[in-house]
Amino acid sequence: MQAFVRFSDKKIRLRSQIYEPDYIVVQDSSLIADVNVFGGMKEGGIALVNTEKDTVPGVPPGVKLIAIDATSVALEVLGLPITNTTLMGAFAAATGEIELPALEEALRERFSGSLAEKNIAAARKAYEMVKGGA
Repeated sequence: MQAFVRFSDKKIRLRSQIYEPDYIVVQDSSLIADVNVFGGMKEGGIALVNTEKDTVPGVPPGVKLIAIDATSVALEVLGLPITNTTLMGAFAAATGEIELPALEEALRERFSGSLAEKNIAAARKAYEMVKGGA
């Protein structure tokens, strides 16, 4: 599956695939062998990849790789291999496009009680890992 998101302070009217992404998030690193996930990435872009490995094949020159074992974080904190909020925390740290308090607020709106707190803990842990705090 591929999904595309555009960030802007202005209204976005374009609804198409993104051909030259600034950022990519790869939830399943096994896809890299079969799909050109790095295609069109801009120099200076960031590739965030869920993997337990330190290196990833095919990262273009000039693209910053952030490899994070989001599955292990999710299993540890959530008890399930669901990596969405973990990767959002890592994305926030890597790009600065989302501030951690805003992400935490969104998670509290989406989830309730202990599930909200677990998802926030997973996002925070990944955020700190990318920022170098863990």
